[in-house]
Amino acid sequence: MTDPQQEIAFAAARCIAEEGLAYGPAKRRALEVLGLSKRTPLPDNDAIEEAVREYVAVFCADTQPAELQALRELALRWMQRLAAFQPHLLGAVWNGTATRLSDIHLHLYGDDPKAAELALINQGLRYDTHSSTNTRGHEVAVLSLSVWCAALQEHIGLHLTILDSDDIRGALKPDSKGRKLRGTVVDVEHLLSQA
Repeated sequence: MTDPQQEIAFAAARCIAEEGLAYGPAKRRALEVLGLSKRTPLPDNDAIEEAVREYVAVFCADTQPAELQALRELALRWMQRLAAFQPHLLGAVWNGTATRLSDIHLHLYGDDPKAAELALINQGLRYDTHSSTNTRGHEVAVLSLSVWCAALQEHIGLHLTILDSDDIRGALKPDSKGRKLRGTVVDVEHLLSQA
């Protein structure tokens, strides 16, 4: 990684930890903060994740472990609540870099893309719908809710990406370092038992 890319990674890490930005917007903000051209080569997400880990270890060491625990517990409750859709946790709450500003991201799988929406409606829950692009370039629905976290005494964003049941095979693939990109209910329970 070049020196500018390293600077971008650390500036982006600060934006992620202190403002709760996602990786893409954090990289763009870092370019602005550093006064760099939009054409400057950006660090990859692995470099950003490593910079976030370093930032959290230095600047959030006294608060982040408890915040991560609270977010994982909240994620597990929602995974259990949505168990019919084979939920998988991903993102900062899964990989351990989350702070209280991080949202929870779950992938839900099923044959009927409207079934998860109906489940939320039947539970009397309000949500917003938008779309995202899956790994095959297809648009998928994302249901976003604001859910209360008693341990943190604040609302947390919960984003449910609705995927086809055939996509679950891809959920099991490891990243370039051999790490699981997503975790099941059992995986999250295991993480919580180690805390």
